[in-house]
Amino acid sequence: MIETTRRPWLTPLMGAAAVLLLGPGAAAQGPAPYEITKVDTAHGDREFHLLWEKGAPGALGTEAVDQPKITGYLAAPEKATGAAVVVCPGGGYGVLASDHEGKQVAEWLNSLGVSAFVLQYRLGPRYHHPAPLQDAQRAIRMVRAHGQGWGVAPDRIGILGFSAGGHLASSAATHFDDGAPDSEDPVERVSSRPDFAVLCYPVISLTTVATHAGSRKNLLGEEPDPALVWKLSSELQVTPRTPPTFLFHTDDDPAVPVENSLLFFQAMKRAGVPGELHVFAHGRHGVGLAPTDPSLSQWPGLCARWMEGLGLLSR
Repeated sequence: MIETTRRPWLTPLMGAAAVLLLGPGAAAQGPAPYEITKVDTAHGDREFHLLWEKGAPGALGTEAVDQPKITGYLAAPEKATGAAVVVCPGGGYGVLASDHEGKQVAEWLNSLGVSAFVLQYRLGPRYHHPAPLQDAQRAIRMVRAHGQGWGVAPDRIGILGFSAGGHLASSAATHFDDGAPDSEDPVERVSSRPDFAVLCYPVISLTTVATHAGSRKNLLGEEPDPALVWKLSSELQVTPRTPPTFLFHTDDDPAVPVENSLLFFQAMKRAGVPGELHVFAHGRHGVGLAPTDPSLSQWPGLCARWMEGLGLLSR
């Protein structure tokens, strides 16, 4: 049986100062609960690929929750630009919002000519770090290793994540390697570094009062090693090799304070990493593409223009 839950709506942890306010400043919408599952069930019979055919490293069983995978949404050949994105749905590292932060996002990327691969990564409390990061790194490697057959260029592969999935995406953007050329596994021979990143109302810091406590607990457990907490606070891990990054957040996000995005963007500026940050005045957490919100629904267009500026939407 698939376990389902409702996303918790939390009280804001602290106030915030916005960098860039967009839209007419409409009143924040009330929470609209939606069901999210522990495995990705949004794609019907669409083709998927297990990240490890013989079992993921550290797997605790052979159930669906133990088998990370990517579900492919290939851009139409007549429109494909060669760019691809690994999509990481949110859910506090305990569940997956695989429809509005997965399937719908993949379809939007396809409309731009960008192929998408929605990631089902391993979750807490069954799995802690490093399992989710291993899954994200492997997903990037797999898309790069098999990209030619999927119409994907090896230097046009990004990662996009929402909320805790944004933390995972930011972790992949700050923890990567160039591959192991002598590996027997051809997937492991290629780099896990994303060429660009998109972080949507992301969990970033695990060391400040702005952290999302539930995500931290599910990822690291009850009493994590302080050194590990520091290592996985993404704002502390940005380097000049961190890829160009687009971020969006709302100033009054009631679950993941906007400070998370501000801290990451400030770290990018210090490291000389190019990027773009959009802070909207109002909006609830977990909006996905926000198609019914006249203000927040601007973010996909802003992101598309940013991607166009990187040359990702040109054939």
